[in-house]
Amino acid sequence: MANSSLMVGYFTFMAIVLLASGQYQDARATFYGDASGGGTEGGACGYYKDYGVQTAALSTALFQDGAACGSCYEIYCTNSQFCKNGKSIRITATNFCPPNYTKSHDIWCNPPQKHFDLTQPMFLQIAEYRAGVVPVKFRRISCSARGGIRLRIAKANNNWILVLVYNVAGAGTISGVKIKGNDGIWRQMTRNWGVNYQTGGNWYGQSMSFQITATDGRTIEVDYVVPGSWQVGQSFQGKTNF
Repeated sequence: MANSSLMVGYFTFMAIVLLASGQYQDARATFYGDASGGGTEGGACGYYKDYGVQTAALSTALFQDGAACGSCYEIYCTNSQFCKNGKSIRITATNFCPPNYTKSHDIWCNPPQKHFDLTQPMFLQIAEYRAGVVPVKFRRISCSARGGIRLRIAKANNNWILVLVYNVAGAGTISGVKIKGNDGIWRQMTRNWGVNYQTGGNWYGQSMSFQITATDGRTIEVDYVVPGSWQVGQSFQGKTNF
């Protein structure tokens, strides 16, 4: 537990440093999915078509066991004859590019390498298709979002609820979520996977409010965003964002 807390604290610190400095770092980029972005809709963060094709799967070094879900980056191709010079893209981290320890070459997503597996439409904005893989420069940037923070009731039963948090502006990444039901008591949720947060109890029939803390330390309260008539799979949008 202590190691997990230290890792979250380290990632939070690095997120603030990178956002403040805006310094470019070296990485590589490939692509997956088809020409329309098909095959990239879901992923290890829990989103589904929530960020369109402006997304990427991150290598182990960048994904940070899911703590990077929702983070935003500016990327451009460099030092390759296949680069489309002057072109840069902005993407949101929505998936994990897993390492492959059975290979001795083309191990782009293996630690400690920094790598972005882009959707094909995004890759083609910065490089030619035939390149396959290109060196890139990237930097962490502030995320923009349309409207308020969104929450999706991912799963629930009489003893448990799982909520997905997305459309987060600013840092884009979440460090904590609290939930409040009809009794007016705030309860800390825990991250299950990606940006899916869970807590025990029977929440059916309850209106729900949320306190969401971003990795830059800012917290906002989304009051009674989920009505008591909610159903699993429904999404709800708050009035505020970072």
